[in-house]
Amino acid sequence: MQPIEIDGEFVTAPRATYARLREQAPVHRALAPDGTQVWLVTRYDHVRKALADPRLSLDKAHSSGGYKGFSLPPALDANLLNMDPPAHTRLRRIVAKGFTPRQVERLRPRVQGIADELLDALDGRDEVDLLPAYCAPLPITVICELLGVDAADRREFRSWTDGLLAPETPRQARDALSSLYRFIVDLIAAKRAAPGEDMLSTLVQLRDEEDRLSENELTSAAFLVLFAGYENTMHLLGNGLVALLTRPEALARARAEPTPAAVDELLRFDPPPQLAIRRFPVTDIELGGVTIPAGETVMLSLVSAHHDPDRYPDADRLDLGRADNPHLGFGHGPHYCLGASLARMEVEVGVGALLRRFPHLALAVAEEELRWRNSFRNRGLRTLPVTLGTARSR
Repeated sequence: MQPIEIDGEFVTAPRATYARLREQAPVHRALAPDGTQVWLVTRYDHVRKALADPRLSLDKAHSSGGYKGFSLPPALDANLLNMDPPAHTRLRRIVAKGFTPRQVERLRPRVQGIADELLDALDGRDEVDLLPAYCAPLPITVICELLGVDAADRREFRSWTDGLLAPETPRQARDALSSLYRFIVDLIAAKRAAPGEDMLSTLVQLRDEEDRLSENELTSAAFLVLFAGYENTMHLLGNGLVALLTRPEALARARAEPTPAAVDELLRFDPPPQLAIRRFPVTDIELGGVTIPAGETVMLSLVSAHHDPDRYPDADRLDLGRADNPHLGFGHGPHYCLGASLARMEVEVGVGALLRRFPHLALAVAEEELRWRNSFRNRGLRTLPVTLGTARSR
């Protein structure tokens, strides 16, 4: 099988590109931009099945050697995205205590307050880039308050995550990783010296007093919660707002009735994670009529699965009332996202507050002029310029 090249089309026109691939076959041999040969899975049924298949390991120890990906230090590599049961089950049970539905709902008034404070700062302005003014600081503030990060220490966070996920140069990625690692190590040291009521202080206590996780697992857990809790929510807000602002019927419905179901449809329609975390077969497996050898790299396309017409009628239409929507944006099976409830709530509150405050909100440029980050793995905007119109009183 001649590998297809994962090129700029996967960034500029992912839905059209994946539609072409789905028509050809459910599984393709592909060549990633870094030269890695991977297996790319494109249809919903195969992606969903693979997400929960225990024969597809997240542990890089099962790679036959071709996978490159992030090169994380051991202190950040011992996280849930690199683990299989039983280690994954043990660590997940510990971290999950910070994301129960009851705890997330207790955060809703504070999330609403953060959104209102950010929107207050926009009153009186005609045009603004919503990414640094709203979409980024909302989830940064929420996740940093959850972990107990002081406000003064949050300023560089977006540049570090951009440097990791969409670096312009290898040096930028190395520098971003080094800065983020040092930040987390210093933060854990501060919590040891002066613990608070936050999640990270609890994890430090579990490490030091009950020995329920290793030092590397502690550091890696803090890294994953901080990184994933901010990055995907920021781009879910940005991608979702673009989808709404370019579709008047959906925008009108979102203004009238922002709901969790609407958030799920936004995530189905244009998910920030275009691909699930890579997987490695522990034995030769058959998927979509193709035999994939043990140890090779498997990429599961979430955006392609979400627009598979065999699963979703009128899949390319944004339908905020879509009732049957078992999307895979938060994963499926044992690796389902721990922060799904928090992300849903943040986007529901964030989009609703913004649309209520600025009833004439509109893109300041044509849709085709929007600039997207150069990443086929994670779809997100570089900027989101909008005109605000007249603010409605609170």
